[in-house]
Amino acid sequence: MEQYLTQILDQLVESIPNFVTALVIFLLSLYLARLFGNLLRNALYKRNTSPGVTHLLSQTLRWIIITFGIISALQRFFDVTAFLAGLGILGFTVGFALQDVMKNFAAGIILLIQKPFREGDAITVADYDGTVIAIDLRTTEMKTFDGRIVILPNADVLAHAIVNYTRADRRRVELPIGVAYSSNPEQVRGIILDLISSVPGFVSEPVPQVAFHTFNDLSIGLTVYFWIDTQSTNPIVAKDVAITKIKEAFEKQNVKIPYLMQTPRPPSGE
Repeated sequence: MEQYLTQILDQLVESIPNFVTALVIFLLSLYLARLFGNLLRNALYKRNTSPGVTHLLSQTLRWIIITFGIISALQRFFDVTAFLAGLGILGFTVGFALQDVMKNFAAGIILLIQKPFREGDAITVADYDGTVIAIDLRTTEMKTFDGRIVILPNADVLAHAIVNYTRADRRRVELPIGVAYSSNPEQVRGIILDLISSVPGFVSEPVPQVAFHTFNDLSIGLTVYFWIDTQSTNPIVAKDVAITKIKEAFEKQNVKIPYLMQTPRPPSGE
């Protein structure tokens, strides 16, 4: 019995350096986890990342560091290679089964950090035009301009070009028009430039332009280019007002807008 206790005591004494080393490694991992977690959290706060995502990412980083610290500490007592191999196989299996979920999750984190758009922004993405309603870690929810609710996986959003209309404080409006060949181009240009400044949201810089560019069958084609302030109006309203004013001005100045006359077909059977 005395010999058995002596052996146990000798083993404990021999294990003291390993215990001390393992404890130091574990405590160091706790310190590093807190340090890098706080650094990541502060960096995300500076980018105005949502509190939920900030907390999730900082805690994830902390637990990753702590996990590596625990594994390194346990390595002082036994070989954890087999354990890590089994853990890797399990992780691969779970990751393969949830690859779409993880892909959307990763894309959601990127979107929330980079912020190519925010809730309330008018955007175009994946052939959908609308306003962003909500952004979470898996999907982005939009309300299209025709009233539909669209829920897009974040991986699809990140894979397509994103056009953010809200961030553009100015937009160029393009208005194609056709006038009769008998029209005076300079008169037409002057009429349009005189009235275009009265369009809601019109901005003088860049300067508006009227460019003649095409000889059509019945008319000379031209395009009106002017810029608007998107904070005070939108392109649909600006184009509507511009077309209305141009038509009224052309009627007063006797500028013709030709159109193709179609002969009605006789009723069938005659």
